[in-house]
Amino acid sequence: MTLNKFKIYKIDAAYKSLGRLATEIAVLLRGKREVNYTPYLDPLITVRVFNLDKITLTGKKSSQKIYRHYTGYPGGLKEIKYKELIKKDPSGALKLAVLRMLHKNRLRAKLMKRLIIEK
Repeated sequence: MTLNKFKIYKIDAAYKSLGRLATEIAVLLRGKREVNYTPYLDPLITVRVFNLDKITLTGKKSSQKIYRHYTGYPGGLKEIKYKELIKKDPSGALKLAVLRMLHKNRLRAKLMKRLIIEK
């Protein structure tokens, strides 16, 4: 029996599209590029992202993109624009994109802890 070793991937986000970058990160966090990929096991992979301030959005998305979530209460649809989200938390858009690309199960929280965003 072999033990999984921790792997660290470093990704430069400069001049990359938000969605394509999030897809690449989600695939790495799940361990799908590893030879011994198993869907229900934690691959023990850490992804470090830097140069996040140079990330790009195509078209008019920077001014028109809206993030929505529903609280569960009547009239509880909350909206925030991309520019407001970036002012509040510069890494918020990338974290949200990666979070929504991962499977909605107990493993998702563990995988998100291994996403480290540096400035």
